[in-house]
Amino acid sequence: MINKIKGLTVVDFIGGRKGIFQAITKVPAGFMIAAEIGSELPSLDRWKKGALQTIQFKAEGTSHWTTVFAKKGTKVILLDQALAETIEVGTINSLFYNTNLMDHNQYKAVNARTWADKVFVMNYSYENQFSVLNQ
Repeated sequence: MINKIKGLTVVDFIGGRKGIFQAITKVPAGFMIAAEIGSELPSLDRWKKGALQTIQFKAEGTSHWTTVFAKKGTKVILLDQALAETIEVGTINSLFYNTNLMDHNQYKAVNARTWADKVFVMNYSYENQFSVLNQ
């Protein structure tokens, strides 16, 4: 995983463990609500722009919630590696474009060229994959 975004702390709390996720979101009325969102790794594009504030994870066999995604104002300050590996450029460009996640230096570091490319995992173009296979 590659992270060039200043102020973003990447953690590995999920680490392949099973458990339950909970999201803290801001509703149109302006207050926050917490809702259990299941045991599947959540995709950040399931909420409207600006609604998602925090994602928490409770591993099986534990009784406490651990924060795996946290926003403070317009900055994402904490992100778990398991979530980071699933984020695509299109999600950032459409829902998090006013946050620190939209960083062209980050996109360049992972060779992201389309909205379908991953933001934190190295993307290989078709030409690069083909040249690697021919070596």
